[in-house]
Amino acid sequence: MTRLILFNKPFDVLPQFTDVRSPTPRATLSDYIQVPGVYPAGRLDRDSEGLMLLTDDGRLQSRISDPRFKVAKRYLIQVEGEPDEAALDALRKGVVLNDGPTLPAEARRIDPPELWPRNPPVRFRKTVADCWIELAIREGRNRQVRRMTAAVGHPTLRLVRWSIGEWSLDGIAQGEWREIAV
Repeated sequence: MTRLILFNKPFDVLPQFTDVRSPTPRATLSDYIQVPGVYPAGRLDRDSEGLMLLTDDGRLQSRISDPRFKVAKRYLIQVEGEPDEAALDALRKGVVLNDGPTLPAEARRIDPPELWPRNPPVRFRKTVADCWIELAIREGRNRQVRRMTAAVGHPTLRLVRWSIGEWSLDGIAQGEWREIAV
């Protein structure tokens, strides 16, 4: 039977089970998940939060993480400033990054979502407005979402991956995980 674990990764947790390179200990997946034989299907940066999928099935892992399968990844993003329609349209059409153009994304402004508090909190500045957008992409380059929002003039302040394909964080608290049948 294939195992698939949905994990709500907290901020500042490495998306791997070990951390041998750091002279000071950092939180890893092993601090939260003690299930033998499962491995992440894709990555989620240390400074990002939200859904990670872990599986013991190499084919499923490839289908989830390989860009050629174009599995949608949906993010809730707090950005600096207030993107106008031109900025959202640029994201929808695809933006040019230093490693080439991105595929078109789904992008829209949203009301601030009801999320768990982030520790540490995002720095609040009275003189700089912020807002939330939802972005769905079908590729997964290194720090792609952060680079895309910066390219349209709205740097990312907080990044939460809410869903990957058909799987989402619904009902999974921060730092918790749930195993589902596949």
